[in-house]
Amino acid sequence: MATLALSTNLVTYMTRVMHFNVSDAANQITNYMGTSFILSIVIAFLADTCIGRPKAVLISACFEIVGLGLLAIQAHSSKLKPPPCNLFDPTAHCTRIGGSDGVLLFAALYSIALGSGGIKAALPSHGADQFDEKDPKEAIQMSSFFNWFLLSGNIGSVVSLTLVVWIQDHKGWDLGFGVSCIAMIVGAMCFITGIPRYRIQVSGSNAMIEIIQVYVAAFRNRKLELPQESKELYEINRDKEAETEREFLPHRDVFRFLDKAAIVQTPPTQVSNPWKLCRVTQVENAKIILGVLPIFCCTILMTLCQAQLQTFSIQQAVTMDTKLTHSFHIPPASLSIIPIGFLVVLVPIYDRIFVPFARKITGHPTGITPLQRVGFGLLLTSVSMAIAGIVEVKRKQVARDHNMLDAIPVLQPIPISVFYLSFQFFIFGIADLFSYIGLLEFFYSQAPKGIKSIATCFLWCSMALGFFLSTIIVNVVNSATKNRTRSRGWLAGNNINRNHLNLFYWLLAILSMLNFFGYVFVAKRYNYRPQAQRSATTNRIANEDDELEDIQLCVVVGRSPVGVGVGVAVAVGVAGGEFFIVGRENGQWMGRTRAKMGAGQWMGMPKVVAVRGGRRNGLRKKIEMVVVPCRR
Repeated sequence: MATLALSTNLVTYMTRVMHFNVSDAANQITNYMGTSFILSIVIAFLADTCIGRPKAVLISACFEIVGLGLLAIQAHSSKLKPPPCNLFDPTAHCTRIGGSDGVLLFAALYSIALGSGGIKAALPSHGADQFDEKDPKEAIQMSSFFNWFLLSGNIGSVVSLTLVVWIQDHKGWDLGFGVSCIAMIVGAMCFITGIPRYRIQVSGSNAMIEIIQVYVAAFRNRKLELPQESKELYEINRDKEAETEREFLPHRDVFRFLDKAAIVQTPPTQVSNPWKLCRVTQVENAKIILGVLPIFCCTILMTLCQAQLQTFSIQQAVTMDTKLTHSFHIPPASLSIIPIGFLVVLVPIYDRIFVPFARKITGHPTGITPLQRVGFGLLLTSVSMAIAGIVEVKRKQVARDHNMLDAIPVLQPIPISVFYLSFQFFIFGIADLFSYIGLLEFFYSQAPKGIKSIATCFLWCSMALGFFLSTIIVNVVNSATKNRTRSRGWLAGNNINRNHLNLFYWLLAILSMLNFFGYVFVAKRYNYRPQAQRSATTNRIANEDDELEDIQLCVVVGRSPVGVGVGVAVAVGVAGGEFFIVGRENGQWMGRTRAKMGAGQWMGMPKVVAVRGGRRNGLRKKIEMVVVPCRR
């Protein structure tokens, strides 16, 4: 609620009040947004290694409160901003903000960027920390948490894009920024009241350092030969560590060059040096981080498209008829309320209706996998940009038919409803529903325990690169088309009616579709993270195929003990004993079956299926079976 109105309406503030031209204002906003997401990585690192996630949230909130307060002060004082001037009047000579006033403006903006980035980094992972991933019931609840996290954010966005934007446009920017500041203070106080009640508080760890050690050790050992058997690689004794919280991951034959970090030299030298010799589990965590990078790269272009909806689409809206009734005009920055309003309705439907329905078909507890959600979102992104180009052609045609290509925005609106833009906003909003939460859940579930905040920052980092890439591509497109169009560039100048924004949208649609195909290629080849295991509860079941199938069976016990046999897996219990059978592949819950036994009854375990690539596969190859007394 506190920052969305700022990010969506900032282009208007920068042009009308601070007198930046349209393209420069768009670049300033994308730079601000990109910096916010980049700074989230810094806060995430501190949250995971030093201060913990709750403290990171509170410190970030303080920075955001200070930044919003400074913006309110500057907007209120006429001495701290340029004199009023209509930038769109060709005869006006407007002075852009500069000097100490400019320093104050950007100090406030980037203080907000730091605070907003920190909250993005620490808050989602802190909320997910309240659930135990090893408990099948809570694993499903954690997936629902991300859906409801999006819903709560959207409810705040509705208030921001209606009430706050209306206050900024009609009651003054100073009052609008002040309301946002007060809202941030209230939010911080609510968070503080919940600190004693948080169920799980994850303290700082050195997991990120351990991953860096793997890359360093692998480079230092690059000339060593890998052993033929993975058992020869270094790992601490599981039995001695059974009562500790240390995790153990099985070795996988991917990114084998990193295995050199776990080579035990003969005679052993510098064995105690963690920058020379690492555990197999450390190496596997480093492989996981390296494995998500292709997925990460494929999500950057989506944010580049989102940046256009927050900049150029707002400028389109400024030139159009914003009349909702005879007496009420919708602020252009409030157009984002359209997809957000639909999301407020769709998220509960998705979580309570679609997920259970899809779960029955796929066997996956969240309906579809996180990567499938992301893929569908990327596809809709391309569709959104294609429709945006079509709408822009329609808008310019109406302006041309009414001889209004040089009309002054706001004062001379083109006779076409601003709600034509709702198509592109709506489709991109649905794309957000799938990709945003899919990426959060994916990065959080794949990350090692000690770097959950940093892992969720893969999403924010991809968004940061997308916003920075937007600045670059706008400049590149203008330079490449400077001598090919009368407007001296597709996006040049302040008159959007003379530009070729439709061609720019279609360029992004083509790039997004190519990006989608690239994503499908890498997503099909991604192997999910195997679930961390303990030696005290692990039994290996082998057959004629010696490969490892990363599947777990977790038996959730009622009041009765459960025994598990090999071959035809069976469970024995007393009368009325109730248990759940849950399949898990590479760390992802795949299916859940409920059964009930009578007195002394032997019951064959129902076949647990795993889902890979949308197909059902029976249990095969070599299985890691874990029998864990989980909570019901």
